[in-house]
Amino acid sequence: MRLTSYTDYALRTLMYLALNRDRLITIGDIAQAHDIAKNHLTKVVHQLGTLGFIETVRGRSGGLRLGREPADIRIGEVVRQTESDFYMASCFDANAPGCLYAAGCELRGAMARATNAFLEVLDNLTLEQMVARDPQMPGGAGVQPVQLHFKRTAA
Repeated sequence: MRLTSYTDYALRTLMYLALNRDRLITIGDIAQAHDIAKNHLTKVVHQLGTLGFIETVRGRSGGLRLGREPADIRIGEVVRQTESDFYMASCFDANAPGCLYAAGCELRGAMARATNAFLEVLDNLTLEQMVARDPQMPGGAGVQPVQLHFKRTAA
């Protein structure tokens, strides 16, 4: 599964705000830190505000801050709210044309279980946990990428 850039930007925004809780943050601050276009980020910030994940403070010295405590923001909820769909295959879409193999196919069920497992892992992860380690320290968040290992089966 691959998340959209929109969800990626939403998660980066929340992480940045969680790591900078001592001050108001501007969209420009986040855009510059992550090299993201401000106009794209504005749309993300608007939705995060509408959903209550962040608060916006208007005015000359305004900015953004978290709307909830980091421990109360579940990553699964953020992903569900920012992804447009979870169609892992065309048969997931009720509006898609019928599948020739639907009567005997197990793929749809297997993919649904895999998607649910993916979201369950994210449901058990909070924003607080995501930023618990200082990203600037060796071994901190984002320094060592996770290696995925897939077991290959003989054909």
